[in-house]
Amino acid sequence: MSAPDVYIGVVGSGASSPQEAALAREVGSEIARAGALLVCGGLGGVMEAACRGAKSAGGTTVAILPGASRRDANPYVDVALATGMGEMRNALLVRACDALVAVAGEFGTLSEIAFALKTGVPVVGMATWEMSREGRVSDAVERVDSAREAVETAMKRARRPAR
Repeated sequence: MSAPDVYIGVVGSGASSPQEAALAREVGSEIARAGALLVCGGLGGVMEAACRGAKSAGGTTVAILPGASRRDANPYVDVALATGMGEMRNALLVRACDALVAVAGEFGTLSEIAFALKTGVPVVGMATWEMSREGRVSDAVERVDSAREAVETAMKRARRPAR
């Protein structure tokens, strides 16, 4: 079995609404069906829902955890990387990804979106932060309406570095 060529990050709140969780589950399933690897923060909420969706579709999940214990990972994580770095791990998560899908989210998600934009990682967003500059809404985060569209867009825009 060969490793996936594309790593898609899923970011969002650790405490999600039922609607956000359902959307994240769909995103995870679509990532698995696309043959990509799902990378996330590994905790609850959007992260757990996305991992659950990926696992239900036969996918592989990797968590870059903020704490020092791999046991903090949600039960749908295949590979848990405990960093002990707190929120600073957000930069590691982004740098590990070829594209990012943001589902809703709070300030941690905003930091991940900002790191991605700063480092050239494409960002696809659903019900998430809106970027603006000098009063104008930016198109830096590509907005979509469905999980399928999010993953299709992420796959098309993904960076493909040599691994």
